[in-house]
Parts: sequence; C-alpha cells; structure tokens
Amino acid sequence: MKNPKDKPDSEWQAELTPEAFRVARQHGTEPAFTGEYWDSKENGTYRCTCCGAELFSSETKYDSGSGWPSFWTPLKPENVGENQDTSHGMRRVEVHCNQCGAHLGHVFPDGPKPTGLRYCINSASLKLNRK
Repeated sequence: MKNPKDKPDSEWQAELTPEAFRVARQHGTEPAFTGEYWDSKENGTYRCTCCGAELFSSETKYDSGSGWPSFWTPLKPENVGENQDTSHGMRRVEVHCNQCGAHLGHVFPDGPKPTGLRYCINSASLKLNRK
C-alpha cells in the first residue's frame, strides 16, 4: 500500500473538495465561525479528512469561542504531530496528521483542564464519524 505522505497533489486534488485541499494540503485556514464542525454538539470520532486516521473525540471537544472546533486532547496522540510554525509573523505550534501529513490547525496553551491545551482545528481537515 502506498504511503499517503507520498501521494502527489494531483491525487489529493481529485479526492478532496477544493476547501479541504487548500486547508489540509496547502496549510490554509478556514474563516472563523464558517466550518462545518465549529459549533457541532454531535457525538462521534473526528477523523482526518484525507486518510481517515482517528484524531479527536467529541468527548474532548469544547466551545473555546474561537470559531473553530476545539479539543483539549487528541483521541490518539500518536496520530497528531506538532511542528513550529513561524508564518504570518508569529510563533505557533502547528498540528498535523502523522499518517498523511495533513495540516489540521494549531495547538495553544490556553485550554481547559486537565491538559490546559486548546487544539484549534479546521473543520475542513476533519470528518465526523457519528455515534
């Protein structure tokens, strides 16, 4: 089976919506309060829109007031990677899918207990498998 990280952009473009491609594959950001899941209260597992890896649970989702889906911890920490992001003249920690490299969003140290973290994730990078 081909490693999803090695898939060319042309294949991703054929599989994803234009918005999902822009956000997940080109490190974009959807406008606040516009994504499908920013205010969702549905139960389920949030998976990577590109490869289906399990990323977050509705049980750790909370309303951060930011306009993006926010979680205080990943469901499967081994599926969520981090790297420094110095774009846009600021220092942030980007989070990505470890399985396929999709850009998910950023993590900030201003979340609720017990972790104190806020994973601020683009809806376009997620697919909710409802319970």
